[in-house]
Amino acid sequence: MSDEIKEEVVAEETVVEETASEETATEKEEDVTEEVVTKLPSKKQRNRKKNVETSEAKPESEWKEQVVQISRVTKVVKGGKKLSFRAVVIVGNQKGQVGVGCAKAAEVIIAIQKAIADGRKNLITVPIFKTTIPHPIVGRSGAGKVMLRPASQGTGIIAGGAVRPVLELAGIENILTKSQGSKSPLNAAYATIDALKSLRMFSDVAKKRGLSMAELLN
Repeated sequence: MSDEIKEEVVAEETVVEETASEETATEKEEDVTEEVVTKLPSKKQRNRKKNVETSEAKPESEWKEQVVQISRVTKVVKGGKKLSFRAVVIVGNQKGQVGVGCAKAAEVIIAIQKAIADGRKNLITVPIFKTTIPHPIVGRSGAGKVMLRPASQGTGIIAGGAVRPVLELAGIENILTKSQGSKSPLNAAYATIDALKSLRMFSDVAKKRGLSMAELLN
């Protein structure tokens, strides 16, 4: 065999060895990259975990708000008219505490926030007898008048307008109502608050009169 043929055979063997070594190196790199990808979570998975943690950490508030009315109001000033919004909001925890808030602002969202803060400042405690009120009562505010009557179990809240959200957020389940006079939602809400504020429990009245419950009811 000549020297040229031997050199060609040796060159072919070295080329084969180099290609085999390159293939093994690339296979190792692919294995390493697959391991790294499996170990490192994707960005979406990380964001999902963070969102789950934040949603679980937020506690639910027992206070609930309901917007009754949003109206545009204008104020005449020296340069012309100033436009603003008035919001009427009912705030309650459905456990015997409720309040009505009214506020004005240049934007609707700010007016609602101020009304919620005003409603929480003016909370009243409602005496609830079983699931209704202890006795009939009439509340007044301006030209508005609201009559409240106790109801039996299963009657529900027979009310409309701004009277209904006040009773729902107060925690009353069965009651009969009638709104008379002014149809303004603000007057109706304040008249309902006036009626609920005037309610008295039987035990409190018996103590004031120096009687027992049996003597008072008989």
